Amino acid sequence: MAKLNTKNFRERLQALRREIKADSQSTESERQPVELDQSMVGRLSRMDALQNQAMALEAERRRTVEIQRIDAALQRIEDGEFGYCVSCGEEIEPKRLEHDPTLPACIDCAQQSDH
Repeated sequence: MAKLNTKNFRERLQALRREIKADSQSTESERQPVELDQSMVGRLSRMDALQNQAMALEAERRRTVEIQRIDAALQRIEDGEFGYCVSCGEEIEPKRLEHDPTLPACIDCAQQSDH
């Protein structure tokens, strides 16, 4: 495999991390506990607010997982292991990494873990 340009991958991952963090900060208020205010919010409105809060919390959980994947990929870059499968040690196809630079496994190992 040709030498991967880890500098480009690092920059891409760092930009993605900043974007996810910004999304997280912009939706922080949506994840706050829903206030019980009988005078302003009816039962259905409160249910809607609780549902919106639950969706915001799930979106935040997914952002946290994605940041963990990004951090792991950045660590692989620092360790000189980026582009190699964490399971078998074989090279990961460059096109696969171009599509998603956070992928830790080659296609064979990824398919095996799906089964």
